[in-house]
Amino acid sequence: MSSSPPPESVALDSPTVARADHTARHWTFDRPGPVRVGSDAHGAMFARMLLETHNPYKPRVLDWPKLDPEAHTRLTSLPIWDIAVQTEGRASLRVLDYAATVEDPLLREAMVMDGNEEARHKKVLSNLVEAYGVILEPEPEYTGYRDTEWGWMRTGYSECIDSFFAFGLFEAARRSGFFPPDLVGTFEPVIQEEARHILFFANWAAWQRARQPWWRKPWFLAKTAAVWAVLIWDRLVLARSLGGESKNTNFTASSDSIGVEMSAAALIDICLAENDRRLAGYDPRLLRPTTVPFFIRIARRFMRDPKPKA
Repeated sequence: MSSSPPPESVALDSPTVARADHTARHWTFDRPGPVRVGSDAHGAMFARMLLETHNPYKPRVLDWPKLDPEAHTRLTSLPIWDIAVQTEGRASLRVLDYAATVEDPLLREAMVMDGNEEARHKKVLSNLVEAYGVILEPEPEYTGYRDTEWGWMRTGYSECIDSFFAFGLFEAARRSGFFPPDLVGTFEPVIQEEARHILFFANWAAWQRARQPWWRKPWFLAKTAAVWAVLIWDRLVLARSLGGESKNTNFTASSDSIGVEMSAAALIDICLAENDRRLAGYDPRLLRPTTVPFFIRIARRFMRDPKPKA
């Protein structure tokens, strides 16, 4: 008697995949009217958004396309794979640590979903590097923080920074042909999932800040500022070590990291457009991450427009 295959090995048919992909990108809260930031309705809105837009793709059955020798070399020579796998491993631990402290059942369910999706990202990346023969360094032991809210905030704000640039880098690589179209299509759900995560986090941060009693608001704002200071310092350290051996933080905000050469202005334009596009399908009453786009738009004003190709 043959046993049925485990759930992770069951492929989804094309119509199911298409429906799941559409659902993951388009969502509207079924309660009409304004939603006050910090209200119970606001909490229900962003929690349900994450839960109801979940894409049930299975990492083990993603169809990694066969690459020609040149494309294989380009992919495997990228210096990001150790960083990527380790980042997702830490993120999952920190999100689930915080989820265990959340009392509201709906919000806790959404937090657990977020943490499990981070773990799924790690599986996707691990399967990708295995499929193409990338050799990774041994993974470190992942540790959380005693202050689980700090760990969650550090993860969330870090994703807001890195996802903004990842959206643009991924699109730049697609346009340039650096990644073959089949590989782009296979990895696309992971990129969109990050859009959902930063949307969820941005609303949680505003919701949590609004619900603080007056005497705790300064502490929460100070903690937020401290998280940003740590993350900015991390990226300054990484910027100084580009081309070196540092693997202590997340992806670089550089087109060189995916082998695409373009001006900073051109890359920023793509990042801004992709950030807007990937978040456009969700209820407009949900708050969008604004800090990184705001400062990037200011920086863009001082840059020359990219020269058109002859």
